Amino acid sequence: MSTLSFLLATHTELSGDEVAHLQRLASEWQLLSDLSFADFLLWVPVTVPDGPDGVATGPHAAATFLCVAHSRPTTAPTAHPDDMVGGTSSAAQHPQLVRALGDTTMRREEQPRWHRGRSIRREVVPVGYEGRMIAVLGRDTNLAAPRVPSTLEISYLAVAGDLCQMIADGTFPTAETVDEGRSTPRVGDGLVRVSAVGTVLYASPNAASAFHRLGWADELVGADLPTVARKVSADPFEGAEVVTLLRDALAGTPSARVEVESRGATAVVRALPLRPRGVPGGALVLVRDVTEVRRRDRALMSKDATIREIHHRVKNNLQTVAALLRLQARRTPHDEARSALTESMRRVASIALVHEALAASVDERVDIDEVLAGVVPMMNDVVRPGAGVEMRREGRAGVLPAVMATPLVMVVTELVSNALEHGFGEGTTGAVRIVSTRSASRLLVEIVDDGRGLPETFSLERAPGLGLQIVRTLVDSELGGTLSLRPDAEGGTRAELTIPLPHRGDPRGR
Repeated sequence: MSTLSFLLATHTELSGDEVAHLQRLASEWQLLSDLSFADFLLWVPVTVPDGPDGVATGPHAAATFLCVAHSRPTTAPTAHPDDMVGGTSSAAQHPQLVRALGDTTMRREEQPRWHRGRSIRREVVPVGYEGRMIAVLGRDTNLAAPRVPSTLEISYLAVAGDLCQMIADGTFPTAETVDEGRSTPRVGDGLVRVSAVGTVLYASPNAASAFHRLGWADELVGADLPTVARKVSADPFEGAEVVTLLRDALAGTPSARVEVESRGATAVVRALPLRPRGVPGGALVLVRDVTEVRRRDRALMSKDATIREIHHRVKNNLQTVAALLRLQARRTPHDEARSALTESMRRVASIALVHEALAASVDERVDIDEVLAGVVPMMNDVVRPGAGVEMRREGRAGVLPAVMATPLVMVVTELVSNALEHGFGEGTTGAVRIVSTRSASRLLVEIVDDGRGLPETFSLERAPGLGLQIVRTLVDSELGGTLSLRPDAEGGTRAELTIPLPHRGDPRGR
C-alpha cells in the first residue's frame, strides 16, 4: 500500500512529529507544484549518509532514497507521467539528494537530463524540521514545452522560491498554515503577491475578477490590500477579520482562511507569510470565488444537522438506559445481579459518550482522549466505590474514525475495570495508568496497574470473565489488533493493546 503514512512507517525511523511535518508538507503539494510549474517528489533516505558536509563518499555512496509522495502541476506539463511513489534513487544517480541533507541550500543540476524522451531540470530542496534535515524535495521541471516568461510566471516562480526556502528553513508548513478545507483556494483560483507593507505587487486575472465581483472597481495592483478588503466587506466585523488575517500574515503569523461576502458574491481568502531565511518578504494571498459552492453547502446543512441530531438523541436514549440500570442495580438485593447491572450501566454510558462526541463532530471522527477524559474519572466510583486508586492518563491516542471509536473506548474501559476489580482489594491504594503511544502505522494503548498481579495459572485465551470475552471479540473483529496481559516488571499487571491505524483507502477511513 503506497501511501505516505505506510511508506514512512515501513522504511524510516522518523518520529511521530517528523511524520506529521511531512504530512503537512504533502498537504501543500498542489500549491508548490502549481507555483513552480514542476513535479514535486518527496525523497526520504533509507540509508542516511554521515560523511562530512552530507557528501556520500566511500561506503556512503550506496545511500538510497525512496520516493514517498509525488505531485504534478496543473499549470504545466508533467515531468513524470508515471507515478514515482515507491521508486528509489541512489547517490550515484542523484548526488544532489545526498548533498541536500547536509545544509539548507537549494541545489540545481548544472545540466538538464533526459528522462523518457523529456528534458528535465532537476532541483532539490532540503526539508528542515527543528534544526535537522529529515527529507528532500525534488523539483523536476519539464523543459520540453517552450515557455515565454510572463509577469504571471515570474511572480509564481518568485513566490515558489520563497516557500521552498522556508521549507529548508523549517518554517513552512506549520500546523497553523495547513488548510485542507473543501473551499481552500488554489493557485489557479486567484493569486495576489503583497509587499511587506501590504501593497499589492501582482494580482492574477482570476484574483482581480474575484475582488471585482466583491465590489472593487479600481486597479488592484498598487492598492493597499487590507484597505481593499475592508471596503469590499459588507459586514464590518467580517472586514475587520480579513484585515487581521492580512496583517498577521505580513507580521509572519499564519492564520486560518476567512470568507468575504458582498453584493451576493462570496470569496475565500487565505494568506501565507513569506519569510525566506527569516527575512520579511510580504505575503502570498490566495483568493477563490465560492459563490456557487456556498449555495450547494446550504442545501447540505440540513442533512448534516439531522445526522448530528440523531447522534444527540441516541446519546440521550443511552444515558436514559444507563440511569434505569443504575436505579435497578440500587434496588436489587442480590450482589451478583447488582454487579452485572452496574457493569452494563458502565458499558452503556461509555457508548453514550462516543455518541456525544459524534454529535459535536462534523466529519464522523472522534477525539479518543476527550472521550476517555469523561469515562476514566467515573471508573473508580462505579467499579470500586471509596477505593484510593489513582487514575492517570499519559500520551495521546488522537482522533480516530467513528467506526473505531466505540470498540476502542469499550476495550479500554473494560481493561481499566478489570484492573480495578481484580488488582486491588478493599481499602488498598495504588495507581492505574493509561499510556497511549501513536506512530504513523499503529496505536499502542497500555493499561498498567501496581496491584496484586495475575494468578500464576492465568490465560487470556481461557479467561471465563464476560469483560475479557468482550475485549477479545472487539479487538479481533472490530479493531483488527492484538492484546496481551502479563505481569509488569515493577509489579502489578500490564495490558498492551496494539491497533493498526487506517490508511487512505482503508474501509475504516482516516
